[in-house]
Amino acid sequence: MKAARAVLEYLKSQGVRHIFGIPAGSVNVLFDQLVEMPEITPVVTKHEGAASYMAAAYAKYSNQLSVAIGCSGPGGTNLVTGAANAMREHLPVLFLTGAVPVNTLGLNASQELDAEPVFRSVTKYSVTVRESKDLLPEVVKAVEIAISGVPGPVHVAMPIDVQQGEVSNVTIPEPPKRAPIVPELDTIKQVAQELAKRESGYVFVGQGVRYSVDQVLELATLLNWPIVTTPQAKGLIPEEHPLLSGVFGFAGHEGASALINEGDGQTLLILGSSLGETATNNWNPNLTKNRFCVQMDFDKTVFGRKYEIDIPVLGDINLSLMFLLEELKALGLPKAGGKAFAKQQAYVPTEEYNTQNVLKNLQKHLPADTRYTVDIGEFMSYVINYMNVLDYNTFDINVHFGAMGSGIGSAIGAKFADPDRPVVCITGDGCYFMHGMEILTAKEYRLPILFVVMNNARLGMVYHGHELQYKRSHASFLQQEISIAAMAAAMGVPSYRVDEPGDLNQEALSSLLNAGGPAVLEIALVDNNTPPMGDRVKFLSSFGK
Repeated sequence: MKAARAVLEYLKSQGVRHIFGIPAGSVNVLFDQLVEMPEITPVVTKHEGAASYMAAAYAKYSNQLSVAIGCSGPGGTNLVTGAANAMREHLPVLFLTGAVPVNTLGLNASQELDAEPVFRSVTKYSVTVRESKDLLPEVVKAVEIAISGVPGPVHVAMPIDVQQGEVSNVTIPEPPKRAPIVPELDTIKQVAQELAKRESGYVFVGQGVRYSVDQVLELATLLNWPIVTTPQAKGLIPEEHPLLSGVFGFAGHEGASALINEGDGQTLLILGSSLGETATNNWNPNLTKNRFCVQMDFDKTVFGRKYEIDIPVLGDINLSLMFLLEELKALGLPKAGGKAFAKQQAYVPTEEYNTQNVLKNLQKHLPADTRYTVDIGEFMSYVINYMNVLDYNTFDINVHFGAMGSGIGSAIGAKFADPDRPVVCITGDGCYFMHGMEILTAKEYRLPILFVVMNNARLGMVYHGHELQYKRSHASFLQQEISIAAMAAAMGVPSYRVDEPGDLNQEALSSLLNAGGPAVLEIALVDNNTPPMGDRVKFLSSFGK
């Protein structure tokens, strides 16, 4: 069989059911073989960058390997941003790129690019295969690396003739199994003893607890300690939980900030957060100041990166929490009493036509289990601060490495991974102009996703950032207003435009949600209120002093 077919047979055995990308000359062999493999659906996107984010979201919400593909040269470079994102989020994505024939390498062939070093810094493994017999073994090796240890993306470049070549005696290996990273029991015992004797503290939750939320809640209840989440972890802890204080970090809540800034001497238990810039409010020194700090993570590189940690616990979060719970119970927990704390009060919408009121009213009309993929823009800070967590894993907020427009592709990947869950993308006009044509991809695959486009005819976050930092902004940040609802209608996608508060109602939303495919809700709104991003601006402003 052809080497490309052997790769596809292996991916099928892995449970891969979708490949995200765009067909082109250097990957045509692989796409041709898919004609004979109905088990794998090629999701043909409008841009490889969007395909990379679809694959990342698919990996996140299916909790398994996903695949993105692009042609040699520009197709490959268009995938790089998504690879960097997958690396930051520890997502096992296999990036396949075409390459020119082996005997033309170095001859300046059309769309020639040595993609291996380009991907190396944003993947766990990057390789160019030069012989057909090595293609399947290299893909197998790459997949094993992607899944093992700290999961992450990998890249394999496949010259055209290598894909086309015949291979014999092909044996499809068994899917690799990830060996768990087991924490040291003595370390767990030490942590349990320290936590049990301390009267009060906080549980600081990052996105690394995505698959361990029940254990986090049990632990917080045993300790009777408030929970503070990072922006990327918003959506993991339900709003009504009595111990949830709110979000700390970019666009976070005053109550959570008060706990961190004023709770001197409290113990800090950090779960699944790398303590990056957006999670720590620009590396706020008060986070660990005069505190006994325990950090649990499966990535040893996060320990001591910026903050001193008293006890680092290396291991899979679910195992670390399971062992810790057992030890704490053996020591006689749960605790009684505990220090009172101010819980973040829910925002009550008013009649004013502004961003927070629109988002709160929007959520009121949507199913409680809606998953929101949130793009990059000023609206993102309002989502973090004002929208409620009504169900598990509600928000996909890519503030780590999110590119403008990434939320659009993420919505499509999330829907493929979890078809039964309602998906709503909250994006902006700037993001839409970058990747809005992917709504056609959703239409072609009949995906019922609601794309909410906040249209303020400007680069909103840039505008507000400059106004706050420099007290002025460049005129080029403003754009001529375009009717995005009309653009959607031209694509044959149901759409509705909101110009004032009364336009956003249940009847309009129901019509869009029952369209049988994607729909666009355009919110035409210029909001000159300052978004909840002041600390970010203070941080940037400090460099000008």
